[in-house]
Amino acid sequence: MKKIVILLVALLSASILSAKGDLHMFDVDNKDGSITTKQIEQAFVDNGFGIGINSNMNKPFMIQFKKTDYKIYTLLTVYHKKTSFELVKKHSDYGVFMPMGVVIYQSKKEDTLHVAVLTTEAQEKILGFNDKLISSIEKDVLDVLSKTLPTAKHKLSEDALKEDTPLITKYELNLDGEDWQEMRENLIMSLENGFELYGFVVPSKLSVNESIKGDSPYDFYQTYSICKLPVIYTVSLTTPEAGAFAPCSLMIYKKKGEDKIVLGFPSVHNWMSSAKVQDKDGKAILLKAQKQFEAILVEATEE
Repeated sequence: MKKIVILLVALLSASILSAKGDLHMFDVDNKDGSITTKQIEQAFVDNGFGIGINSNMNKPFMIQFKKTDYKIYTLLTVYHKKTSFELVKKHSDYGVFMPMGVVIYQSKKEDTLHVAVLTTEAQEKILGFNDKLISSIEKDVLDVLSKTLPTAKHKLSEDALKEDTPLITKYELNLDGEDWQEMRENLIMSLENGFELYGFVVPSKLSVNESIKGDSPYDFYQTYSICKLPVIYTVSLTTPEAGAFAPCSLMIYKKKGEDKIVLGFPSVHNWMSSAKVQDKDGKAILLKAQKQFEAILVEATEE
């Protein structure tokens, strides 16, 4: 039975932009190395957040590329244990921020530690909707970072670039009345085979549906954190703050009463717009990754 694949777009184009940057930037002196990523992770945990990963990228950088420009380059992903699940219950697409990224980095050539995370406005631009719960998570994130890094200077990144390309890439897999559990298992197996084939890794998974309070609108909902080392390494050479988008979260869910499975992830055009990745090598490897990721989803959702 033929299963139909439909490419969807976000409700709100990136061409609608606010006149300020999309990233919160914290800069703090760390000459003595006393501030660690573990301290920042623990501060999130102590304030109601769950952790997806705390990944020191220098080790894989050295293994694969034999060099790193950083004393610290860490990808930390977090989600609010209460509010994030409330948002997913209300808005299916919020899964692309389950978890959300926090990049922590310090060059070998400087004494300053940097932390970057997306603003509420940037998330709402990508998602195509507004919700006060997103602002409440942002407030908690900023409180954690401000208290953990009390001497840090807090600013917004440079104005985002206009981008007319869809900010969320989504596919629908029509089930045509077939058993959704069996279809889900086949889909997951195909996705994981595709990730391995194209060199993507899955550092963490999150069973979202199990943590939704009350009656869930979903038969299942899970997210995969997806990462590709050459992409992160190449982009970090010129635009380390873009790590706030890595790993990206692939959402996979089925709503109760619907005869389809939905998959979606934030497109790489967010990196180029919000983090202003404009160098030739960075753009090329991002666009290649987008094409490969789409190919995996197409293959997984074809008959």
